Amino acid sequence: MGNNSDFETGLRTLFTRVFGESQPLETFKRLSGGASQETWALSGNGQSAILRRAPGGTSMARSSAAIGLPAEAKLIAAAGHTGVPVPTVLHVLSPDDGLGDGFLMSRVVGETIARPILRNDEFAGARAVLAGQCGAALADIHSLSLDGLPNELQQSGGLEQIAQYEEIYRGFDVPRPVFELALQWLKANAPEPLDAVLVHGDFRLGNLMIDEQGLVAVLDWELAHLGDPREDIAWLCVNSWRFGQSHNRVGGFGQIEDLLNAYNAKRATNFTAKEIDWWEMLGTLKWGIMCMIMYEAFRSGADPSVERAAIGRRVSETEIDLVNLLETAHA
Repeated sequence: MGNNSDFETGLRTLFTRVFGESQPLETFKRLSGGASQETWALSGNGQSAILRRAPGGTSMARSSAAIGLPAEAKLIAAAGHTGVPVPTVLHVLSPDDGLGDGFLMSRVVGETIARPILRNDEFAGARAVLAGQCGAALADIHSLSLDGLPNELQQSGGLEQIAQYEEIYRGFDVPRPVFELALQWLKANAPEPLDAVLVHGDFRLGNLMIDEQGLVAVLDWELAHLGDPREDIAWLCVNSWRFGQSHNRVGGFGQIEDLLNAYNAKRATNFTAKEIDWWEMLGTLKWGIMCMIMYEAFRSGADPSVERAAIGRRVSETEIDLVNLLETAHA
């Protein structure tokens, strides 16, 4: 995308285009986080915004899961119009902007890192209400009309995901008995599919902005798809996303009953905690296979970062979680 001076010029032009000539860009810096996309904080004369951009401005060939940044921007805007707490999309990049693929959104203030959210005193009040807030937000997401949503959204139910991830797992040719057991159990106990809804696809701490009052915004919609609503609820319950606070099934901070009470009240459904069990098993297996993918990226040299190696080692954690889930299922 050219040199750094071209990038800076493009940012300055973009900022004044959105906020006006009297609001010049003063500072910009790349933020940590966002493993697959660049995230930049822009500010000037009291205005601030976040730029979410493809790495180097150039989108790679779209994976089988990620919907792409223009579609993500459209989805966030649609969610915001129906009351889901999200940043405001200010501008979707066009070729004239010279910055590649991405979009500018409002900056929301809060915390996304799990450790302080789950442990610090200032978030104690938030933890008390967060499960219900997540249930309400998921209900709003799952209630969005499918008409007019981006064409990039693919449909992916439980059995399709089992087939997809089993194929990846078999490709490694590294048999794991616990994964084999989980696959057989999931196939034998698959629930009847429900009508497809918009599924966020990665609704968990890390992708939720939290402040002292609770949920501020739902972030990172790139894995959104059409599927079963129970998938989103269960993903938040996967033990890996409880970050050490395993006694709190919902994200390490709350109880499933509080989430489901809020969710069912908004959508006029009657989901029970037991109905989430199968999907939690699937989510746990999926994360285990994702960990295998990350280790393979490290082993092959495709991504030799320590982060990839460290996440790869977490496969064993998901095996323990699957054993615990299988024991509960047979109790």
